[in-house]
Amino acid sequence: MASLPSESSGVVTIGGKGSSLSPAAVYAVSRRLSKVTIDSSALEKLSLSKKPSPLPPNLPPSNPRYLAPEESLAALAILLNKLVLSDAAIRPTLPVLIEETLNLTSSPETLDFGSPVRFLDSLSRLNGKNLDEIGLGERETGVFEGSFAASIGICAILDCCSSALVNVADAVAALSCEAARADVAAFDLPVSGDGFSIKAEMDVAGDMKVLLFGSKLVGQNDSGPFTEIPAIHGSFREAVRSLHGRIRVELNSGVKVQKVMNAGNYGKEKALATSVLPLAVSIQSMSECSLGRAKLTIESISDDDLRSKVAEVFENVCPGSDWLREQFQSITEKAASGLDYIGVFHHVYEFLVKFREVLAWEAALALFATERDDDSIEKKQTCCSTSIKPNGETAKGKKKREKKKKTSGKGTSVVRQLLKDRIMDKNETSIEDVKIVVEWAQELSFCFDPKDAGLDTLLAKVKEIIESNEVRRLPKIPKGTRDFGKEQMAIRERAFSIITGVFKMHGAVALDTPVFELRETLMGKYGEDSKLIYDLADQGGELCSLRYDLTVPLARYLAMNNISSLKRYQIAKVYRRDNPSKGRYREFYQCDFDIAGHYEPMEPDFEVIRVLTELLDQLDIGTYEIKLNHRKLLDGMLEICGVSSEKFRTVCSSIDKLDKQSFEQIKTEMVEEKGLALETAEKIGTFVKKRGPPLEILSELKKDGSQFLENSGSVLALNELEILFKALEKSKCLGKVVFDLSLARGLDYYTGVIYEAVFQGATQVGSIAAGGRYDNLVGMFSGKQVPAVGVSLGIERVFAIMEQLEKDRNQVIRATETQVLVAILGKDLILAAGLVSELWDAKIKAEFGLTKRVMNHINRAKQSGIPWMVIVGESELNKGVVKLKNIEANQEEEVPRKKVVEELQRRLHIV
Repeated sequence: MASLPSESSGVVTIGGKGSSLSPAAVYAVSRRLSKVTIDSSALEKLSLSKKPSPLPPNLPPSNPRYLAPEESLAALAILLNKLVLSDAAIRPTLPVLIEETLNLTSSPETLDFGSPVRFLDSLSRLNGKNLDEIGLGERETGVFEGSFAASIGICAILDCCSSALVNVADAVAALSCEAARADVAAFDLPVSGDGFSIKAEMDVAGDMKVLLFGSKLVGQNDSGPFTEIPAIHGSFREAVRSLHGRIRVELNSGVKVQKVMNAGNYGKEKALATSVLPLAVSIQSMSECSLGRAKLTIESISDDDLRSKVAEVFENVCPGSDWLREQFQSITEKAASGLDYIGVFHHVYEFLVKFREVLAWEAALALFATERDDDSIEKKQTCCSTSIKPNGETAKGKKKREKKKKTSGKGTSVVRQLLKDRIMDKNETSIEDVKIVVEWAQELSFCFDPKDAGLDTLLAKVKEIIESNEVRRLPKIPKGTRDFGKEQMAIRERAFSIITGVFKMHGAVALDTPVFELRETLMGKYGEDSKLIYDLADQGGELCSLRYDLTVPLARYLAMNNISSLKRYQIAKVYRRDNPSKGRYREFYQCDFDIAGHYEPMEPDFEVIRVLTELLDQLDIGTYEIKLNHRKLLDGMLEICGVSSEKFRTVCSSIDKLDKQSFEQIKTEMVEEKGLALETAEKIGTFVKKRGPPLEILSELKKDGSQFLENSGSVLALNELEILFKALEKSKCLGKVVFDLSLARGLDYYTGVIYEAVFQGATQVGSIAAGGRYDNLVGMFSGKQVPAVGVSLGIERVFAIMEQLEKDRNQVIRATETQVLVAILGKDLILAAGLVSELWDAKIKAEFGLTKRVMNHINRAKQSGIPWMVIVGESELNKGVVKLKNIEANQEEEVPRKKVVEELQRRLHIV
């Protein structure tokens, strides 16, 4: 919110270098909280203006229009600012007269904003002068914007008042959350499908969490009025922000002199309405949501009789839903007519005032319910006191009270105290009397008005709470990244162990490369995806970027070191400047296996696909299929269909979307966006729909009369695929492969076989691995051709599947490999150190704990999945034994202290 002028100055200066008029300043003037003065330099500039032309003899007539006093003052402030900003030749007489009017103690109720002449006449009479004395001319009246100035004035007041309620509404809603025991999980907003939730909603949810931080009063009430807070309050913020931006522009924009008065202002008022009406919609939603929370707060009152009385008073006095809907309908109907926009803006302002009353009622009820709850708990606990000191203090009761009385959040406790100080000072009514709610609501309605000094104090405190919050100011992880907790790390390490084992079994060596490369190394290698590369700041004259994948760094490594043959694996993080979504991150691990060098046709291709099937089988994630195609076959197909070679890549990018969109959608894209003929697109459709068992599809494509046999590139591809499929069949892994002519991997560097593994289980993660042959990539760096083929496993998506499987199996994920927990029933660290060190020296994985309660040790072992415990207490020490406990079998036996290591080694099968 734009703050009001400070009380120390109490002056709004018009004109001057760098000055601008704010909605808050207009509001301060309208409520006579500030005086107005024209900057001396601006006044001097006006006095140097050329002599204005005389008033035109015939001005268009208009109907009289009188505004409320505060609206007239707001309109005058805006007219004064526009006169000073105007480049027209204006004498200072009118600006000075307006300045004097603004600073009068009497109310300007007689001002007529119907036309320039009516306005000037009423202004002169209000100040005891006649029109001739003022000496006005056409220029002055041309600057006058009549009803539009009044419209801006009302909207400036509306802007200031609505801005003030943004944080007030959040603070009051937080009080209701505690009073009605709302579920704060509603404020843990998920990231939306495109990677981002609406910012205003996220801001509201974050502020609510800050206000409620540390609260012990929130519960499990997940009713609509609470779950809707982020969305509805977020929409209100957006509407207020939109109106504020529009008003700031209109307040400080210059004016062109108009020969016909008010020409074009109707269009401006209509445009202004487009910013005001969304605010009216959000006020309606906010009011309904506030009423809903208030009703739930009333329901939380445990006393049936009191609850009934409060509900009755609330229904009779507080503006209700029906009345609010009628007012909103009246606003929309008046706006639709387009006859009286000033009336619309005035009506919206009145609507906002009613919302302020509703908000005050919600706050009063929240305070009442919480105070009643605290009071009843205190009385009940005092009655339960069983021990009384000589001075009469109930010692035991006091302890119970301190223990049982729940605390409010760090933010809400401050807000509650501020509001209590305000209302408690104003009345002495008993908390038992329901009339107190009416009194509180009335007082808080005054407090929530920007003219009230108490609102500044409240807003400043809420702002301080939010900006110094203990929730969002904690370190935060960037979007598109994730932390791995101990259970997730256990799954991840298990997966890496399996993956590394498969790679090593095939004779691959490990390789690591820098996390960033020279930008020139990466650019131009990824086609359209190059826009997703993360660039870094220039350091020492080198332009660098984070690696996009592990394949280009491998090609650079081979070229730089003049290596012509290598079978390598690499497990490392890569980075994409992408929109994060489920299963799609900006930072993630890739597990790459590549074979570079000259080999017999399809020799390395076969092994890479075989490695992929072994990985997915041993990871045991469920069913999957490997879609396979050939780049030369794809290019041959496009050539057969009549696609020009320069459009191959862009058409391929469309075809590659067939797993997410229908062919009709793809066809429309190819025709309307890519410029293909309709016949060409439909012919492509006949080919890309072919998918199925590899040898069957291959046979169909190679049969007599096939157009593919007339294309040299396609013939080469079909011959290579035949070798590959037969080798995979012999290796008993062809059943996992699907020949799919719609597969068109987007990266430009693929030259031969391309493939993509897709998970077919319940967890929707899309592609989990992909790769292909890239014979020219190394040559792009060194000029020496080194053929290569590889596969990359998207391990983050595999993790997601594995985590879900663990949840479905309802299994405890062991974060440690601890075999024994040494449980010392006491605090003897020296005893624990001696015993656990013997186990560590014997290569037994062990932990130890020091606490007298044996159940604490047992619970720790169960929660961590530790199978054995060694228990040592005072009785065991006296006997010279330890207790050996099998957690799963829930059996224990005594073992001589000297033989505990030997016994554990035997039971754990440690040689």
